[in-house]
Amino acid sequence: MKSRRRGASLEEAILEAAWAELVEHGYAGLTMEGVAARAATSRPVVSRRWEGKAALAIAAIRLQREKHPLDVADRGDLRAELLEFLERASALAMATAAIFTLFTSEYFRETASTPQDLRALLTAGNRGTLAAILDRAVQRGEIAPAKLAPPVGTLLGDLFRHHAIMTFSAPPPELRAAWVDDIFLPLVRRLPVL
Repeated sequence: MKSRRRGASLEEAILEAAWAELVEHGYAGLTMEGVAARAATSRPVVSRRWEGKAALAIAAIRLQREKHPLDVADRGDLRAELLEFLERASALAMATAAIFTLFTSEYFRETASTPQDLRALLTAGNRGTLAAILDRAVQRGEIAPAKLAPPVGTLLGDLFRHHAIMTFSAPPPELRAAWVDDIFLPLVRRLPVL
């Protein structure tokens, strides 16, 4: 006889089911019934924990972000850290696509929320990994701080999000390397003193 799931085990099963539904159907196709069926539980069990599908979707995306942290240790080399960051982000490419489907949903039109509001909900309490990498590179002297104008400092993240949203897939390794080697590093590297 199969034991009944409760507490954290049940909650994780529901969030994994919600994630699978989001990936497969997008936010528009996400239903509490579909999540309950996939998690082998009932709709009332799901509804007791989350007030609606928006809260459930946000919780599911947050769980995926927790399971696939973007933190990159200090490797002493900007290029290596950027490539590792993009590789880790690639594991979350579908989360980026799922977030995009939330942006276009009725929930956000009705609440007048913005993509920035959703990003704040999903990243509450987390300092940006890319910003930390760039700060370390400045401290090591690899980057000229003046070259990190606002659009430059977020460029790799912007390129990644654009690719994930437009293709619903992670960028391949060769594209990630091109972004780092051919676009980003030439923009930020310190020029040698003559």
